[in-house]
Amino acid sequence: MRVSQPGYVGGPEAVASEISWLNALHDIDGISLINPVPTVRGTFVTKINDLNGVGWTVISTKYVEGTVLEDLDNPAPYYETIGRWAAKFHEQSRTWNKPYGFTRFNWDLSNMVGPAPRWGRWESATLTDDERTLCDTALWKAMDVVMKVPRTNETWGLIHADLRPSNVIRGDDGKLTVIDFDDAGYSWYLYDYASSLSFIEHEAYAPDLAKAWVKGYQTIAGAFTDDELHVMSALSMIRRLQMLGWTTNHREDALPDGLAAKQAPGSVMCARRYLDDPLWLLH
Repeated sequence: MRVSQPGYVGGPEAVASEISWLNALHDIDGISLINPVPTVRGTFVTKINDLNGVGWTVISTKYVEGTVLEDLDNPAPYYETIGRWAAKFHEQSRTWNKPYGFTRFNWDLSNMVGPAPRWGRWESATLTDDERTLCDTALWKAMDVVMKVPRTNETWGLIHADLRPSNVIRGDDGKLTVIDFDDAGYSWYLYDYASSLSFIEHEAYAPDLAKAWVKGYQTIAGAFTDDELHVMSALSMIRRLQMLGWTTNHREDALPDGLAAKQAPGSVMCARRYLDDPLWLLH
């Protein structure tokens, strides 16, 4: 069961839209997704009032047995699958006729790293002045790339936006299941590449994951152009600082042990590497 705080992501209508897309994605062959469970009234979303009369949005899903990929010693063997499934999601999103009343938020630059982002401001993280300047320089370089991308049916649409190891479960039989569409919204399709590497871009194994994701995605969507590689790399730099902001208002134990403490120094490293070579994660 998932209980959303009042007004979160747009309220019951937005959560119902999330479930509507999730149910539609079940029609894609070869992908395993979490299954929503309807209420006794037949709807997938309900609102329960607390003792103060405040309404909380509630949904239920079937339980998925297995291990979250984040808890594995090495999730790399599964990144081709994650990339391939992301491409299939995008194919569906480009052609899906959304039902009347469908509503989800945007993951545009202002919601990621603007003055009042959806999560915390990365500028509030513990950084020296020089480190903050370095990150800011990298951010503006990345945003300059992304701001030039036109929002067309090919580049912008409805995405999972958090398709990373913490949201994929491997069953005992090796079967993978995607969970948690809570962050699903409109953004650049290539933002799904960036989100797949959330919190771990600084790790030595991150380039292997990045290249595996690209390999899997290209089996469905064809080879990336050089421009697309630069866009997805820019989005990855932006996502890194976006999630650094996320750490400023979340508990450390919301991430695996020790990972939260690495976010600030790791972000500085990523900024430095990005300024030296925007495609460094893919090399």
